[in-house]
Amino acid sequence: MLTQKLLAVTQLGADWVLWLLVGLSVVSVAVMLERAAFFRVRRLPGLDALARQLLAGDFAGARAAVEGRRGMEAEVVRAAVEHAAKGPDAVAEVVSAHLERSRLDYEERLAFLGTLGNNAPFIGLFGTVLGVIRAFADLAAHPGAAGAGSVMAGISDALIATAVGLFVALPAVVMFNLYQRWLRRTTQRASALGHAAVAWLRARPEAR
Repeated sequence: MLTQKLLAVTQLGADWVLWLLVGLSVVSVAVMLERAAFFRVRRLPGLDALARQLLAGDFAGARAAVEGRRGMEAEVVRAAVEHAAKGPDAVAEVVSAHLERSRLDYEERLAFLGTLGNNAPFIGLFGTVLGVIRAFADLAAHPGAAGAGSVMAGISDALIATAVGLFVALPAVVMFNLYQRWLRRTTQRASALGHAAVAWLRARPEAR
């Protein structure tokens, strides 16, 4: 009884799986473009000069350099400058807190790309399995040469689902890894700026 009900579901074929993959692909492209714009807008140029300003204790110049800028590096510099009077330990804690908070913004929607990249091939494979089951069900209903030809055509169509699943997964995996790399580099640059500010504060005569 249960088997017959499951076989009835397979008669839907792999078409709905293909449409699901197409929909996921559209969402994936939208996420890729949104994240690319997010990283691009928050990119901060002139990091070497900014680090030199912090190491030299030119906090006013560093604050002016990031005025109106968005992104992890700019937020870290502003936080370090605003809390400089509280001492190096306080600045180190504030910088660490800003890094963790900013990472949440940068990681937003990246989990979708990672999940899609890992699971789209299995969704496509599921569609292929449904298509193969339907093809063999057609063969049982129409035995003979005509039925065999129908099975081959059905299996050929079903394999398309696997190919589409791979096609959807590969760009998602590539972009997920790329954005993770950008996030790591951004975090390292922001952390370096924070350490530069803390280093100058620790080296001040007042801090000794």
